[in-house]
Amino acid sequence: MSKNSNRNTIIGSALPNLPWEERPDTCKDPVWRFSQNPIIGWNPIPSGARAYNSAVVPYGDGFVGVFRIDDKSGRAGLHFGKSDDAIRWELEDKRIDWVDESGKPNPNSYAYDPRVVLIEGTYYITWCDDLKGASIGMGYTKDFKTFVKVENPLMPFNRNGVLFPRKIGGEYVLLSRPSDSAHTPFGDIFLSHSPDLTYWGKHRHVMAAGGSGWWQGTKVGAGPIPIETTEGWLLFYHGVSNTCNGFVYSIGAALLDLEDPSKVLYRSRGYLLTPEKEYETSGFVPNVAFPCATMYDAPSGKIAIYYGAADTYSAIAFTQVDELISYIKNDSEV
Repeated sequence: MSKNSNRNTIIGSALPNLPWEERPDTCKDPVWRFSQNPIIGWNPIPSGARAYNSAVVPYGDGFVGVFRIDDKSGRAGLHFGKSDDAIRWELEDKRIDWVDESGKPNPNSYAYDPRVVLIEGTYYITWCDDLKGASIGMGYTKDFKTFVKVENPLMPFNRNGVLFPRKIGGEYVLLSRPSDSAHTPFGDIFLSHSPDLTYWGKHRHVMAAGGSGWWQGTKVGAGPIPIETTEGWLLFYHGVSNTCNGFVYSIGAALLDLEDPSKVLYRSRGYLLTPEKEYETSGFVPNVAFPCATMYDAPSGKIAIYYGAADTYSAIAFTQVDELISYIKNDSEV
């Protein structure tokens, strides 16, 4: 643990029951894997083959989540899950029943790669939705019993919709990655503003794929909800390289300006985590580490990163905020 771990760098709440494992003595990296990975494996529910690229949050005395689960036809949907320790999860076999704002059924065609964020007492969920093509879906819940689907914030084709956890300049802010109708061999991160979560505009470019290295040369996409720190918004993201054997998804991080998050202050030159373990390199889609959620304990600066591995498994990695920010600043390429 960093000797600076009591600086209160994270602007947020304490979470003393955050899942945590100290960095192994043999590891010198700023991010390290949970020794019990993967935490969710093949066939986690009777109807589902794979649970991955999912979002978890503290709730009450425990934890809840919205999980991407691909059923045994291969189609992706969203399922609710709960846990006492954020490691062992009880997943519902039935998909979430979405309703519209009048209470009428409003089902998804397909839905995948959710993010969940608490804003002013309401939990907002974003995911990749079907709007005559891949787009961003949005909904909310107050109790994880009733899930209300609202208007799609952006037109297709788009993915990786990630809301900031508070208004900035009096407006909601949404990250996204414009794409195509397939697997998108390109992609930069943009953001959009809204006064009411319905009408979106003032679109701004945030960061491009590329850099001197190849690990993020093909495309980048926002990952978990940005973490507010005294140094800026800490954004974990995925970077993709295109090899002779297909895409490789790795995890990086950047610091964005607190008041103008379209401005990148620092950005990791190299990846923080890339597929190396068997559960990351072998699965339905090999060579994928795809972050969708973080939880943190603000006083200690401990962060748990939840990521999908090989489009098959769910896994956790850990970092400490002061060590990570120092690492990013010391090897930054904007």
